[in-house]
Amino acid sequence: PVCLICSQTVALIKSGNVKRHYETKHKGFEQTYPLKSENVVAETLLDGKPKQELCDKIKQIPMSASSATKKGEILTEDVLTQLDEAIHKAPCVGLAVDESTHICDNAQVRCFNTDQKAFCEDLLGVTPLQTSTRGEDVYLAIEEMLTKRGIEHKVSIATDGAPAMIGREKGAVARLKEDNPELSLHCIIHQSVLCASLSDEHAEVMNTMMKMINFLRASSSTQHRMLREFLREVDANADDLLLHNNVRWLSKGKVLARFRSIRREVASFLAKLRHQKATQFSLFLGNEKQMDNVAFLVDITAHLNELNFKDDLQGDCAHFPAVQEQVQGQRDGSSFVDFIDKLIVNFSNRFDSFSFGQQLTMFIQNPFIITDVRGFSEEVTQHFKWVNPGPLQMQLVDLQADVSLREQFLRTDPSTFWLQTVPETAFPGLRKVAIYILTMFGSTYNREAAFSTMNIIKNKYGSRLTNEHLHMCMRMAL
Repeated sequence: PVCLICSQTVALIKSGNVKRHYETKHKGFEQTYPLKSENVVAETLLDGKPKQELCDKIKQIPMSASSATKKGEILTEDVLTQLDEAIHKAPCVGLAVDESTHICDNAQVRCFNTDQKAFCEDLLGVTPLQTSTRGEDVYLAIEEMLTKRGIEHKVSIATDGAPAMIGREKGAVARLKEDNPELSLHCIIHQSVLCASLSDEHAEVMNTMMKMINFLRASSSTQHRMLREFLREVDANADDLLLHNNVRWLSKGKVLARFRSIRREVASFLAKLRHQKATQFSLFLGNEKQMDNVAFLVDITAHLNELNFKDDLQGDCAHFPAVQEQVQGQRDGSSFVDFIDKLIVNFSNRFDSFSFGQQLTMFIQNPFIITDVRGFSEEVTQHFKWVNPGPLQMQLVDLQADVSLREQFLRTDPSTFWLQTVPETAFPGLRKVAIYILTMFGSTYNREAAFSTMNIIKNKYGSRLTNEHLHMCMRMAL
């Protein structure tokens, strides 16, 4: 044993030895430091100064690294406990899985979940893939996380559309479906890959545009300042160009739109630069065919960003204002038509897996306007094999005949109506179908926010952050 006063070692752990050491070495300790003297000292220090001022000063003292880490771990553990409790109370859970690589080249699988409590979305966890990122690796990582958290009532999974995720035989989702055949799959994350490899011609134009913008903005801080000053002097529509994100292809759409709004001013600025690249980019801007492609990319990426495709795109350029402005007269637009045809096929391949019929879509938004009860039950049984069509039809008829529920529906939103208003005892089948559909991920915001958060946390200054602490930081940030 070690004496807490003098740090000397006592030979044996016996009360007699400890007592003898204390009486020999520290006989006057009680007189020098009487009991509760620390309270007297504290009160003396506080006399004459506002206590709140001293407390504020103490709070400003930074914690040590270990203290901050420990506090973060405690907070994260508390949040995870609350999340797990909410998940286990929910009747069903939807998952969204995304795989990205941070600055240390470690692949990270992020799992999100939704539960029935106001259909909230939260980060379920972040798990590393230490070696390869095959479908089997992703599956094992997801399954380990779900098993550890005790999550069994999953009904849907949304992925980023990567081959490792949606491969028919060895994809992660295919393996998950082996364990849960009723699992529903849809791919709405990173829909930017819809366009990434559709056309070599348009990809080349896009790459040239990105190189030009990087040349003007990132190659030289002096040149960037000169560009901004020039744009202010000529009173351009914008005072700077935007930078893009390499991982998010569709983020380039806004970059293109900004560039096109000041393309003439940029061309004038490039003409003043004595640089070989500036000359090459000036020739590019002077090529009408290339500018037609740029205008088309501006319009098509705007539609993709807003998901604003309509059935009446034929006939004129009403939905392609940049092309309409750029193309004055008759020009060959076959490449644009081919691009859109391939895009339609790609959309069909990706979205058919979770496309609901008209009746089922109407049911979620307004169940009181459904007239074809039999057609509705057929659509439901097509997507949910466990549904008994007979009782479901009777429940829908009873729901539409309930005047009280109809009035409450008009005063609330569909999510609240199905979750809190419709009684489970009277309409168990209808309510379960509605909750299953509403549990599926319909927004990509949290996944995009998580990607940005991970890049901010795991930057070059925090590259030594462990996987556990990365998860902890992302948990608290989101």
